[in-house]
Amino acid sequence: MWKMLKINNILLFIVLVSFFSCCTVKATVSYDGRSFLINGQRKILISGSIHYPRSTPQMWPDLIQKAKDGGLDVIQTYVFWNVHEPSPGKYNFEGRGDIVKFIKLVKAAGLYVHLRIGPYICAEWNLGGFPVWLKYVPGIEFRTDNEPFKVAMQGFVTKIVNLMKSENLFEPQGGPIIMSQIENEYGPVEWEIGAPGKAYTKWTADMAVAQNTGVPWVMCKQEDAPDPIVDSCNGFYCEGFIPNKPYKPKMFTEVWTGWYTQYGGPAPHRPAEDLAFAVARFIHNNGSFFNYYMYHGGTNFGRTASGLFVTTTYDYDAPIDEYGLLNEPKWGHLRDLHKAINQCEPALVSTYPTVIWYGKNQEAHVFKSESGDCAAFLSNYDPTYSAKVTFQNVQYDLPPWSISILPDCKTVVYNTAKVSAPSSQVKMTPVGDQLSWQSYIDETPSADDSDALEMNGLWEQINVTRDSSDYLWYLTDVNIGSDEGFLKSGQDPLLTVVSAGHALHVFINGQPSGIVYGELDNPKITYSSNVKLRAGINKISLLSVAVGLANVGVHFETWNTGVLGPITLQGLNERTRDLTKQKWTYKVGLKGESLSLNTVSGSASVEWAEGSLLAQKQPLTWYKTSFSTPEGNDPVAIDMGSMGKGQIWVNGENIGRHWPGYIAKGSCGDCSYGGTFTEKKCQRDCGQPSQRWYHIPRSWLNPSQNYLVVFEEWGGDATGITLVRRTR
Repeated sequence: MWKMLKINNILLFIVLVSFFSCCTVKATVSYDGRSFLINGQRKILISGSIHYPRSTPQMWPDLIQKAKDGGLDVIQTYVFWNVHEPSPGKYNFEGRGDIVKFIKLVKAAGLYVHLRIGPYICAEWNLGGFPVWLKYVPGIEFRTDNEPFKVAMQGFVTKIVNLMKSENLFEPQGGPIIMSQIENEYGPVEWEIGAPGKAYTKWTADMAVAQNTGVPWVMCKQEDAPDPIVDSCNGFYCEGFIPNKPYKPKMFTEVWTGWYTQYGGPAPHRPAEDLAFAVARFIHNNGSFFNYYMYHGGTNFGRTASGLFVTTTYDYDAPIDEYGLLNEPKWGHLRDLHKAINQCEPALVSTYPTVIWYGKNQEAHVFKSESGDCAAFLSNYDPTYSAKVTFQNVQYDLPPWSISILPDCKTVVYNTAKVSAPSSQVKMTPVGDQLSWQSYIDETPSADDSDALEMNGLWEQINVTRDSSDYLWYLTDVNIGSDEGFLKSGQDPLLTVVSAGHALHVFINGQPSGIVYGELDNPKITYSSNVKLRAGINKISLLSVAVGLANVGVHFETWNTGVLGPITLQGLNERTRDLTKQKWTYKVGLKGESLSLNTVSGSASVEWAEGSLLAQKQPLTWYKTSFSTPEGNDPVAIDMGSMGKGQIWVNGENIGRHWPGYIAKGSCGDCSYGGTFTEKKCQRDCGQPSQRWYHIPRSWLNPSQNYLVVFEEWGGDATGITLVRRTR
């Protein structure tokens, strides 16, 4: 009896220990070759990218809710180093940089987070997300086995991880973060640089794992991702991707929903049918996680857009457009796809598919579990012709380039090529009265200015400006003798200026002499023109303009911007005079920037012209006006179609760079969803400005008086600027 009681007590103790262990153990995130497991539960994870700095905190709740309504489980975002640490050791987590608030809003909506810490992010973001000061750390080389870089990188990664831990945001702490990413698309760089790249990859992986986040780490486009890091695929299609170990899940971290727009390029468009086809094809090839890049693209406010020539809009033809409106039919068509995938989920996470081939372009992927769950994907890969296939004694019609989904292996609930979601068309409707403008023409600086720097030879632009401004003046004097032959012949000498980019204004004795600018992926430019010089001292003033810093490429920290020469004058008595190594004076930024003309208080420091004296199509001109906030809740934009190039501010907030004078070149025309998609396919708006409308977030507007400032480089017509509201 006593023995039985003792045994029962032991069993009771074991049960109680098991019970309390069960009830106090923290949540876990793990994976195997079939899927991720959250608290032991398998799920096909559907994700979408929304970048917190590319929208406003006021927009975040609506964007997240629309993502949830669209069937997403996860929100993916990069972490933007240059937003959070603009100068060494000084951090910013406020406003659009309030990453903690963003993640908590995602949690409140009942969604997970995939946090791509990087800290290299690419992202068409200035310097790939690196702060500019990082370029000037002694001895640094980006993204390689380099101690100064690794120290800085580990410091920032640790800062972010500790911030997330302090707010209990990792999933084992009860937070929404179920996975993190270290580095970003490093595989091609490693392949090119060899041994230092391999050493860096191993160090990066070890450093990340040592952070002890309690959630898996991911490396995208990294075939040799060391265990336990999960490697993943980015692209338009990833159905053929295979993880580097059989016990890792198959991830599609970037399903490109479209493409970014560049000044000088047309607007990309990816048909909803093809996007759904790519996702369905990935899922029926054992895929367990996919993420739309982008689900909401947003806006490159300020000077955050990267080189080369990335526009202020980052719409990306995403399911939720730049302004936060649903991009139909893409949003609705994908929502319906997600419903179909969720119906198939019990079978998808339980087994691997059996494949039935019907011919060269038709096949069936059948998932049938031991418990009786069954799901089938019937595919027709022919881009032009429909097909009929017989599956389980039933004939099914398959449109070209499509996949039918049967959650019960009988009934088609979705076909990727059959769109039932409503279509939407963008309308930009003018609102308010005609704007009343005032103007101020900026000045060509003098070498005698107190903040001017005099140095021998030509200096690289960012080395001087530290990217505090897009603008750098290069100033020098040219002495022309009275005996120069061209003064009598009338044959003006030829000035040639070679620049690393991105745009250049040339002034001779204070007068405009020409503008040159780069093209898409080729920023280098050459100005070559005959210039009018006089006997005596002539002042040559070159205004070099940056349009974002390089964000991709091997050692892109070494890429140059600005006037690096040579600079020559031909047609003199001495034939050619080299101006490259003579004394040059440097002036950072514009006078209007130093006076803060983009603010109400700063604008009071100069006299503004108006009425009949308003500057008309003058280069380097500031314009200001005020306007009332449009009624209603529709998103607001500014139509800059009459302008050339420059920047825009509303109530002191930098809307971004405008460049409607850069007309899109490309091949636009009919668009068929069938066949392999590339960023050059289905382009739109050729022959139009690459970007005409610029988003003004409503949260940046006052109830009544709003201060609007436009800086115009080229000389546009400010009277043609209008406010518009956007509807679909």
